[in-house]
Amino acid sequence: MRLHWTDSLTGAVGYLVVHTLRGGLATGGTRMRAGCTVTEVEDLARGMANKTATFELPVGGAKGGIDFDPKDPRAVEVLERFCEAMRPWIDSHWVTAEDLGVPQHLIDEVFEKLGLGQSYHAAIRRADDPAATLERVRGGLNAAVGGGFLLGDVIGGYGVAHACLATAVWWGQVPAETTVAIQGVGTMGGAAAYYLYEAGIKVTTVADAAGTLHCADGLDIPALLDLRDGYGEIDRSRLPEGIERLPRAAILSADVDILVPAAISYAITPDNSFDIRARIVVEAANAATTPEAEAMLAARGVPVLPDFVANAGAVAWAWWLLLGEVDDNPQNSFDRLRAVMHSKVALLLAAWADQGFTPRETGHRWADEPSPLTGPVRIP
Repeated sequence: MRLHWTDSLTGAVGYLVVHTLRGGLATGGTRMRAGCTVTEVEDLARGMANKTATFELPVGGAKGGIDFDPKDPRAVEVLERFCEAMRPWIDSHWVTAEDLGVPQHLIDEVFEKLGLGQSYHAAIRRADDPAATLERVRGGLNAAVGGGFLLGDVIGGYGVAHACLATAVWWGQVPAETTVAIQGVGTMGGAAAYYLYEAGIKVTTVADAAGTLHCADGLDIPALLDLRDGYGEIDRSRLPEGIERLPRAAILSADVDILVPAAISYAITPDNSFDIRARIVVEAANAATTPEAEAMLAARGVPVLPDFVANAGAVAWAWWLLLGEVDDNPQNSFDRLRAVMHSKVALLLAAWADQGFTPRETGHRWADEPSPLTGPVRIP
């Protein structure tokens, strides 16, 4: 199902695509970027359905997208009007959350202003005790973790970091001998970089909208993250010494073991795929690699860990929280996501090495056979 919306005040165009309903529910974030298209939102909704099925969640996949610059001072008002227009779905069927250009705190503020409490509203209202569920959700999202972060902001990036660590383990390679490049240091990419740094992996190269930063001995990730503005861009005027500045496109040709595209969709295309020198691509951004580029990489022996596994930690965790399977103790969430991610990545890479199936092909086999629902979804 595709819904098109046009904002009468700015001309912004928005889309809601519902790929699959399970138990009357679908989940997927709302993004905002100039140039967002319905085709992009369709791809993302399909990816969300793959994520929920792969992680055996009792919900379908959807996505919202708004073609508008999130830095425009009118962006919050546009987001509010979009949510109001989509209210019949938001109220009963669509569980949304943050995405590119729309941080979680902002969409929660919009939902509260609309009298809907929080962006998981469609699920929370079905709970046995909606007030208690809302309190549990807010407690989990706002639980403090190391580095001065909140659990809800970093859990997705933590999952991406452990997709990378699981790859190193599968190679039999220790973290200190593993190098990573990350395109994008916003919510997802920044958290992935932080947890890779904490695990001892050498993050040598990162990129934001202003360009690529490189240090062969490894970047001081916490120091760089402290220099970010609200749009995930690093203040060049305060860079530590010893960091080389490179063009933005240089991130793709970084000489590393693992490349993590964590910025825009369709970042890796047939035109630039031959620039990639990494042994593997781990998709932190949704739909980061075009199908043609992925086929070209596979022909060169470079697998792509697909987004619907590598970056699915955020949606899996959100539903574990809704279902009461994790709480506001961050360690419980980290332990569960780490175990699940390492297991799935090992299976994907084994199928690639032993049978020649790309990780996406194996992941699609999982996604095509979701666990059947035996009754209504119960949210405690």
